[in-house]
Amino acid sequence: MKATIYDVAKEAGVSIATVSLVINGKGKISEERREEIRQIIMRMGYKPSMIASALTGKKTYALGLLVPDISNPFFAEIARAVEDEGQRHGYSVFICSTDNKDEKVEHYAALLQQKNVDGVIIGTGLKELSVLKPLLQGGVPVALLAREFPSVVVPSVVVDDYAGGAAAAEHLISLGHRHLAVLAEQDSISSSRERVRGFRHTAEAAGITIDPAFVLSSGIKEGKNKAQELLQMDDRPTAIFCCNDMLAIGALRAAKEMGLRIPQDCSIVGFDDTVLASVTDPPLTTIAQPIEQMGQTAVQLLIRQIGQPGEQPERIVLTPSLSIRQSSMALRLYPEQSIS
Repeated sequence: MKATIYDVAKEAGVSIATVSLVINGKGKISEERREEIRQIIMRMGYKPSMIASALTGKKTYALGLLVPDISNPFFAEIARAVEDEGQRHGYSVFICSTDNKDEKVEHYAALLQQKNVDGVIIGTGLKELSVLKPLLQGGVPVALLAREFPSVVVPSVVVDDYAGGAAAAEHLISLGHRHLAVLAEQDSISSSRERVRGFRHTAEAAGITIDPAFVLSSGIKEGKNKAQELLQMDDRPTAIFCCNDMLAIGALRAAKEMGLRIPQDCSIVGFDDTVLASVTDPPLTTIAQPIEQMGQTAVQLLIRQIGQPGEQPERIVLTPSLSIRQSSMALRLYPEQSIS
């Protein structure tokens, strides 16, 4: 027999009204007592009926999460953080991979509306904001995660991508590198644009001009080929900044296949600090995003909006940090080379 709200109330020694308040995140209940009741709900496997809730216009305790690609370790770790935090608050999470394609975003947005989810977290790139209109006009609470759209006024959680790009440039410049290249994501992805901007501006402030020919855009699958283009140039860069770890791993593979040594022949810096960054060969120097905190905060903001729809949307900016490993090193100069 499935546990009912009556079973939970009896086990917790409270009324069913109190259990309902905990599930809905309402009521003047101490956080300690609230957590005790949540643990009983999870232990007994109690799940409010989504269908019954939807038919009565009540909460379904379901959230949607749109990410570009769940096979990307960064978004896999984001999804896990969102799912864990959602479950802690009594919510299930539907995870949808969009491949950064507007038509997929539109499809999943409609599907999530049909399922009467209580809110949606958008963590994917968009070319046309109009695909979000059905959600926004339908009154579905929305929060943005690792993405920003200035014309969409909703809660958001982002990392200071500009500062991350700047930190990558500062690290490489401190090692003596002056001939720099960038492997970026598609220009439609705001986070990538900010990372490149921070990297460029910091280099320029140090008197280094990055040739536009040494800034290439790439999808994850094409990362290795794009890195080869950079490494095959006659005046190849001594260091490459990659706007995510997967692009950096592609660059490591490209260098290895070309017989180049990393970091002796070229330093590589990534961005994300996913679980893969520490197990590559060599381990990857990268800009670390607080992934777990990002997912948790996005869920908290969305649940707050669900409970208080008129509240002013909050924008949370988290700070990235530099994780130095073995894929970057000080530039070794040959007689014919000099730092200008």
